[in-house]
Amino acid sequence: METKATAKYSRIAPRKARIVAEIIKGRPAGQAVSLLKFTPKKAAGILLKVLNSAVANAEQKTETDVDTLYVKRVTVDGGPMAKRWRPRAMGRATRRRKRTSHITIVLDEA
Repeated sequence: METKATAKYSRIAPRKARIVAEIIKGRPAGQAVSLLKFTPKKAAGILLKVLNSAVANAEQKTETDVDTLYVKRVTVDGGPMAKRWRPRAMGRATRRRKRTSHITIVLDEA
């Protein structure tokens, strides 16, 4: 049975989070956890929290064996952007877009 966990408004660009999300797609949950622990990117820590939450949801709600779970789907969608201005040369300014992400991980039994 499918189980999912979601993190909304995570302060990381979706493009950067998708790079790490591709690493764990289709892997067993235990292997995905160990991969994320040793991946030196900011997105790995955020995805690890969501993955641990999904595993806990599966354990709590459906009484499934954690060893049989695998990562069925990882979705990283863009959230709202915080827009800021940065001063530049000759009195100009440029816009900085601080992007956020909505991360969803779906686990299923093998």
